[in-house]
Amino acid sequence: MTHPYRALFAAPGSTGFALAGLLARLPLPMTGIGIITLLAQVRGSYALAGAVAATFVLTYALLSPQVSRLVDRHGQRRVLPVATGVSVFGLLLLLGASWWAAPAALLFFGALLAGAMPSMSAMVRARWTAIYRGQPQLQRAYALETVFDEVTFIAGPPLSVGLAVAVLPQAGVLAAAVLLPIGASALIAQRRTEPPVEAARRNAAPAASVIRLPGVRWLAVLMVAMGVIVGTVDIVSVAFAAHLGQPAAASIVLCAYAAGSCLSGVLFGALTLQTPLRRLLLLGGIATAVTTLPLLLVGSIGALAVTVFVAGVFFAPTMIVAMSLTEQQVPPRQLTEGMTWLLAALNVGVALGAAISGYGVDAHGPRAGYLVALCAGGAVLLAAAIAHGVLRPRDSRTLEIC
Repeated sequence: MTHPYRALFAAPGSTGFALAGLLARLPLPMTGIGIITLLAQVRGSYALAGAVAATFVLTYALLSPQVSRLVDRHGQRRVLPVATGVSVFGLLLLLGASWWAAPAALLFFGALLAGAMPSMSAMVRARWTAIYRGQPQLQRAYALETVFDEVTFIAGPPLSVGLAVAVLPQAGVLAAAVLLPIGASALIAQRRTEPPVEAARRNAAPAASVIRLPGVRWLAVLMVAMGVIVGTVDIVSVAFAAHLGQPAAASIVLCAYAAGSCLSGVLFGALTLQTPLRRLLLLGGIATAVTTLPLLLVGSIGALAVTVFVAGVFFAPTMIVAMSLTEQQVPPRQLTEGMTWLLAALNVGVALGAAISGYGVDAHGPRAGYLVALCAGGAVLLAAAIAHGVLRPRDSRTLEIC
């Protein structure tokens, strides 16, 4: 099973940029929860903490595609140092404002600047695409990167919270501010695998954003809806476990969801499928919607863990297919931007899911959060169905993973 993945790293330099990218993407999941943990401790306000964290997430969602557009135009080596520097400065400003009890406006300004953080996941996927474009190994590389994304979203938040609670309230965000430039520098140093930028592209007028393509728009909507499910599972798991008097059991549920997604991503990447990508997307949408229904029936931690494990099984394959379709949809010169829109949409969905389900749980109890997941599952299915209809005919190329 691991042999197909080992074959990916036969390409010179692939091990170096994959490891650098794994480190460089860790600060993103650490930052949002790190801000919340920090400000909840030093300011005593979850409302302020949530608002500042939301500022970071939404700014990241808006700026990261623009950073990636610049990368597509000028190259990773030219753009990443600047974007990383702005983001690190914003994180340090936020930390300083929290340490010296500065006005809240400075916290929000720091979060705005921190939102310039580049989408490192998209940068690494662009390098895999430059190596394996048009080859069956590309979808396997996307599968591997999706698993890496899951790993960082599993490890990042506990690391950030643990540092903030056990060491210093600012420690989680500070760790992100340290890891970001280290990871970015390590990735930039891998020059021979950086996607090439033609001089004509650098000097040409900027192309229209790929979000204007109907297929990319609906794939982004699908990713928002999937993110809502993830954010809802996070909040409801904690609330449901606390409701049953077993707060520590929430970690079991969250691990079950991540385990289902990671396992299916690895297995999916090792399969040989002849099904058209558009059909796989539609099947993934159907499965995602159906697996939210049992959430309404769970009555124990064990039942919830099994239910979210099954739901997680369809997350990674659907995301892999969406990324593969994006690669087919967008012009090669705008690939990084296209992938960043999807990744940013996923992060927006996670934030929205946490906010909406959190409000519902506070007002009506844990089961209100399940309704949010159910609605998001329906939105995934609707977006998949519409995307299936609007994707260009050339997207009917099959997914052949050998």
